[in-house]
Amino acid sequence: MSAFARISSMLAALAGAALLAGCERPPVDSVQYGYRGTGMVQVYNPRAMAEQIPLNQPPVAQPPISADGPKAKDVFKNVQVLGDLSAGAFTRQMLAITEWVAPKEGCTYCHSENLADDTKYQKVVARRMIQMTQKINADWKPHVAATGVTCYTCHRGNNIPAEIWFTAEPQNKRADFIGNLNGQNYPATTVGLASLPNDPYTPYLQKAMDIRVAGNTPLPTGNRNSIQHTEQTYGLMMHMSKSLGVNCTYCHNTRSFGNWQESSPQRTTAWHGIRMVRELNNAYMQPLTDTFPAARKGPTGDVAKVYCATCHQGAYKPVYGAPMAKDYPELLKVAMVSTSGPAALPPPVAEAQRSVLYFDVGSPVLQDAQARGLAELITTMSKTPAAKATISGFHSAAGTLAQNQELAKQRAFTVRDSLLAAGIAESRVTLAKPQQTEANVAGEDPTARRVEVTIK
Repeated sequence: MSAFARISSMLAALAGAALLAGCERPPVDSVQYGYRGTGMVQVYNPRAMAEQIPLNQPPVAQPPISADGPKAKDVFKNVQVLGDLSAGAFTRQMLAITEWVAPKEGCTYCHSENLADDTKYQKVVARRMIQMTQKINADWKPHVAATGVTCYTCHRGNNIPAEIWFTAEPQNKRADFIGNLNGQNYPATTVGLASLPNDPYTPYLQKAMDIRVAGNTPLPTGNRNSIQHTEQTYGLMMHMSKSLGVNCTYCHNTRSFGNWQESSPQRTTAWHGIRMVRELNNAYMQPLTDTFPAARKGPTGDVAKVYCATCHQGAYKPVYGAPMAKDYPELLKVAMVSTSGPAALPPPVAEAQRSVLYFDVGSPVLQDAQARGLAELITTMSKTPAAKATISGFHSAAGTLAQNQELAKQRAFTVRDSLLAAGIAESRVTLAKPQQTEANVAGEDPTARRVEVTIK
């Protein structure tokens, strides 16, 4: 054999080894999720699962305690959440949170010697995180179902959850000579070191850009989605796949990725999860920016935010679906901090050419009667194929203008996304700029927190 032939054979062998290195070494397990021939199969590596299973075991619940006795808010000072629990049940919950978040530091991680003192930022944050947990369990059942979440779901015994994200640093354009690279061609682990845009989270998990790969109308009519949108969407899908330890076919049918009727139920669960994460980042995390010290912020000064991996951490269900929350019923419902509570929302307006939907304070999610009003709007649009909808988000004059405008957009996106998910063509739905209502000197005005839909 000539030297050239030997070198060629060696290179071929190395190339083959490199290709095989990208595959799972047998034996592997597979689970079929859809019809045969659609490729809807999940492949699991038993060796990887053996490492992951011990990391997803829930801790033993604290021993139950009587709900009788004086209330915590009457025994302790400055109890702003969970105060209606008995002092014993409140202490039990605090012990559990300590085990979940600060098992080494103990109570002193959040508290000073004066337990009523709020000087430690950890205590202020923890209070808000309890409320966020309650919000998830009470209002986001389409995603978390009856299983719910606890502080352990994200923290797993760590002060800071292992999986969080910050906004990527802006590109240095060097006097704008090199143009906008959109975060591409950076060695970022967020997108698997690929050439995709390196921040797939801000557009979709804080803002509400279209998650779109293929247009649903022939080009050029009606399809406003660019190749750049496709690349950003791929980055987000890679994150979701890695976070849950699954591949694309866990949610999608490979015959038609965009077809909801041929997708698995998990796709609907993921749809709600994306919107849940947006609300958590905008209504709970971002307002804490000034509370966190500089050392806890990202390179652009932003606060840490959540995404799929924060809870899932490589498992298709966080902690493999262990129903921890049932042992702590105080985390399953939203407790009002103020005894007066916010003003009740007006009923939704459902007319032939106009719909109005109202939202809770700081929330882009439609609840109860408002959700039924949205269902009526979808029915109207479905029965009238020629009708087109213009969606306008409104906000009050009170508060920060930029945050109000962003929240108004999120609310408009909620309505738009629901219409699209129901099969209403994108070409029939138009978004208008956020609009501001006049200030209400009497206080928070529930009629300002609305989305109006004009049907023509």
